[in-house]
Amino acid sequence: MNLHLETDDDPRTRQFIDEHNRVSDAALRTPEFERDRDAIKALIERQDRLIVPMRRGEWLFDFRQSKDNPLGIWLRLPADQKPLPDAGWEPVFDLDAFCVREGKRWNWRGAVTCPWEPMRVLLTLSDGGSDLLRLLEFDAERKQVVEGGFDTPAARSHATWLSRDEICYFGSIDRFSATRSGWPRVGRRLKRGQRPEDAAVMFEAADEDVYGFNLVINPALSDASADAGLIDIFVAAHEIGVASAFLIADNGTQRRIDLPKEADFQFNHDHCLWRAKTDERVATGSLVLQRFDPGSETVPLGPERILFQPGEGQSISQVMLMREWCVFIISDRLRPRLMVLDLTRPDAEQREIALPADMQTAHFRPLHADLHLGDDTLYIVGQGFLQPPACYRLELSDRGKQAEPIFVAAAPSYFDATDMSSELLEAVSEDGTRVAYRLVLPKQWTKGALPVLLYGYGGFDVSLSPNYSGVTGRWLEQGGAYVQAYIRGGGEFGPDWYRSAKRQGRDRAFADFVAIARDLVARGYTVPSRIACQGGSNGGLLTGVMLTRYPDDFGAVWCQVPVLDMTRFHLFTAGQAWMDEYGDPETPVDRDFMLGYSPLHNVRPATEVTYPPIYVESSANDDRVHPSHARRFAARLEEEGHRPLFHEFGSGGHGGDGNSEERAARAAMGYSFLRQTIMR
Repeated sequence: MNLHLETDDDPRTRQFIDEHNRVSDAALRTPEFERDRDAIKALIERQDRLIVPMRRGEWLFDFRQSKDNPLGIWLRLPADQKPLPDAGWEPVFDLDAFCVREGKRWNWRGAVTCPWEPMRVLLTLSDGGSDLLRLLEFDAERKQVVEGGFDTPAARSHATWLSRDEICYFGSIDRFSATRSGWPRVGRRLKRGQRPEDAAVMFEAADEDVYGFNLVINPALSDASADAGLIDIFVAAHEIGVASAFLIADNGTQRRIDLPKEADFQFNHDHCLWRAKTDERVATGSLVLQRFDPGSETVPLGPERILFQPGEGQSISQVMLMREWCVFIISDRLRPRLMVLDLTRPDAEQREIALPADMQTAHFRPLHADLHLGDDTLYIVGQGFLQPPACYRLELSDRGKQAEPIFVAAAPSYFDATDMSSELLEAVSEDGTRVAYRLVLPKQWTKGALPVLLYGYGGFDVSLSPNYSGVTGRWLEQGGAYVQAYIRGGGEFGPDWYRSAKRQGRDRAFADFVAIARDLVARGYTVPSRIACQGGSNGGLLTGVMLTRYPDDFGAVWCQVPVLDMTRFHLFTAGQAWMDEYGDPETPVDRDFMLGYSPLHNVRPATEVTYPPIYVESSANDDRVHPSHARRFAARLEEEGHRPLFHEFGSGGHGGDGNSEERAARAAMGYSFLRQTIMR
């Protein structure tokens, strides 16, 4: 089926892309598109937004895009000043100017802080929005690239500081260094000026693993004993969400830490925190705390203490081990509850920190850029679809007073939400399972004719949650409704909710999603011709199945960076990592099941079925889901007499990254498609 479209440099591929881009540009780049693009671009570039800074040394840091810096600029402010938008922020690293000097496009992915010298960082720069990352040593005090410092080639990579002068570098620089999935396998002790391939190997994950990484903890920086030495932990991820952790001795020998492989875990200098994904040791979804003694020759982990065991509708949405505190958020029927536990007191009980009642979702992050630095101060950010983000400061280190969230600042309103509303509803899937979704309604709408944009993902244990977005707000302002679906395959209700839609349970995710579309109709909000579904990556697979399996339930399909050929996804390196999720196409039982829903293989002729309009978008440099999935699906639809819209953007990678105008244009193209379909 058009296998030449898997080859990027085949002239026929280039011709296919160019011809289809011309058609989609002509159809979608309307005057209304231009107004949307310009408005969304202005939203991205607004400078009065909420700032949640990160502290290094005596400075607060923030990265933002603006009209003058569409790619972005890294800024700093003295730590004794309030991090308000109009404060005296000074430029540290101008990404736009850097790209001009380099003659190459880089996108910002953050900075890795050296705990022994916090103003020394590794800038993490993406090659055009792709998964290929360059690590560049930068002095944030002097505001300049370190001459002769670390500068790694663009590759799938990450690194940890081992000392002021060495890093542990994981980079897929060649086949030896990468797993079969193309992610980093080998950790090397890299010195300044040394080529990665010449650096000594410290750790190796297996070729069939997904990736490897390491953690370095210095107890002395955490106010613990300076005699303990560095704690070095190597982690091999066998599948996505399945891993083993190894304690590394000074002589390089490894001891596996006795944790379930199917668990999420964290360490600090004296504790281990993990969430169970099976009932191997404790009830699925439970959160477990153990003392951690890396110096023990026999049992480095102490007795298990269960901090949380989920009830119906409950799960853990975020956890963190800080220096002296354990912090976690419980999702209780999709409402956040914040819990804290003092690790310095063996008899301490966790307690709940009250959050504002209007928070539909909450997350936290430490003030300091590295676990070793500063104190256990947190920023908590809460928001909802109609509630702009608000930031609160939680100071845990001062035990002389009761820790409570202190309001810091709130984001401005990006749209007028007056008379808009948000409801949490449930649909019933075909097997009787109740599936939650959140419906956000515009100010004015007509019963039975409401244009609805239904968004879903449903895979890889990814949890969706409400977030305030000016882009979504623009859709609401134009009279559309927005729905976020919490279907099986996601992590919203814990590991079992996720696992039930893995491999041969995948149909459950599809059934859940269409049940929500049908529930909206049954409740009288809308009709199928007014519902558009949207999803990217695994969500692109979801929307592809909606087109081929449930065409009568939708009026439009917006399919982004999708997985669509379930027989060949594993032939591209990153796809090797998804076989635990979907199945192995080389195994007949798995292949037969996947062929039953694979969108590419279930396209029917236009003489037999009328599909709703579909817009398929991808990125030329998407190195996670190869753009051939989108190309070949569009071609297959055309072969059977359908007329899809297809657009392949020249950059942006899997996440659709780019400067402010490029990001705005991608969203505006989709809105233009929706305006011409479900809003007509």
